[in-house]
Amino acid sequence: MAWLIAHGIVCTMEDPPWVIQDGAVAVEGDRIVMVGPAAEVRTRYPEAEVLDAQGQLVFPGSICAHTHFYGAFARGMPLHDEPPTNFPHILRRLWWRLDRALDEKAVRLSALVCLIDAIRHGTTTLIDHHASPSCIDGSLDILAEAVVEAGLRACLCYEVTDRNGPQGAQAGIKENARFIRQVQRWRATGDPRGDRLAASFGLHASFTVGPETMAHAVAEAQDLGVGFHIHVAEDAADEGHSLTIYGVRTVERLAREGVLGPQTLCAHCVHVDAGEIALLARTQSKVSHQPRSNMNNAVGVAPVGVMQAAGVTVGLGNDGFSNNMFAEMKTAYLVHKVHSRDPQAMGAEEALAMVYRENARIAALFWPHPLGVIAPGAYADMILLDYRPYTPLTAENLSWHLIFGIDGSHVTTTICGGRILMKDRQLLTLDEERIAAEARAHAPIVWERFRAIAEAERGR
Repeated sequence: MAWLIAHGIVCTMEDPPWVIQDGAVAVEGDRIVMVGPAAEVRTRYPEAEVLDAQGQLVFPGSICAHTHFYGAFARGMPLHDEPPTNFPHILRRLWWRLDRALDEKAVRLSALVCLIDAIRHGTTTLIDHHASPSCIDGSLDILAEAVVEAGLRACLCYEVTDRNGPQGAQAGIKENARFIRQVQRWRATGDPRGDRLAASFGLHASFTVGPETMAHAVAEAQDLGVGFHIHVAEDAADEGHSLTIYGVRTVERLAREGVLGPQTLCAHCVHVDAGEIALLARTQSKVSHQPRSNMNNAVGVAPVGVMQAAGVTVGLGNDGFSNNMFAEMKTAYLVHKVHSRDPQAMGAEEALAMVYRENARIAALFWPHPLGVIAPGAYADMILLDYRPYTPLTAENLSWHLIFGIDGSHVTTTICGGRILMKDRQLLTLDEERIAAEARAHAPIVWERFRAIAEAERGR
């Protein structure tokens, strides 16, 4: 039975976008079946239940091309060490201690608070990159259960690395392979979890994955028919390590060892050179750009325009920052201008394309139907925003309203797969107050483990 969202300003985010001033969207099951003027859609579906948008914007749910659910407990946490002065310090003193401090409960709660944040900011599809070295086996199931409970859509993987020894590396490979096969079974048997969940093969980065582990992971991924999700050249240290150890730059090493390809997602690519960009394009590897994280870690600004000009698909992620993809898009629009001292760098249309068109291409690696658009046949992932434009809003100037007006704070209603997850800013699938209370109670336990790990490392 169809139901409708009616009487909203429908922004389809197709290429080019279509803006319908008094529009409606018809939904059957988890898919959109009709988009058009409200009068036409209501005539086609006269008996359908109607969700009256009351003049709000109707957008596709946002897609986040790279995130880390595991990082939520870092907020407000003391480091117990000298402040980091470079990116390797940030990894060793913060993230590589925090991920080791996570237990099963922390993994679950960290995911849930991130998923609440996603629902509140209208992000309905997330591509996650997970790490919990003290809790590897079954960790992706914990995340999957949280995603299903929230009602969102996520692609999951486990970060394989040699930094915790050969047993940890093999456990990570095993966890990826197990979960990928599980998702494949769900889809083959029509299990509804297969509609919401996808899987790729996670690798941390070239500089923490040695040849033997890399070869094992590549063999497993090829056998399973999947690509990789990996950090690439986020900092100059990654390139320096690859040149010193392997005699080639990072992207060249990954291509040589079989990691790159049409199904592989490379996060960051801040320090890639022209040859590496050409190699990314030739292998049809995808890239995700995380400007807020890159600024915070002071690693530089990715050459997004050069990659796009070479034909590389470059989408937008958040690297564990808030799931407000409108904020990420605005940051991308601004940082490239100040970095290049060129007001024409990263136009509003380019920023819009990253978060919708390019992210939709990345999501298409993992789901069989379109995401990031409001069109017949696409998944019914949509949001309502109470943005009331005080100048005309048209298809021609939509990108400027996105950059200078519309924000995740305007989201009132979030829908994923035809299911309403938040209505009038009230969460319907997750108990935010209870989850936040549980997380606050568990945070001191995680922080104490973090402190003990820091002390043990300093005592070596």
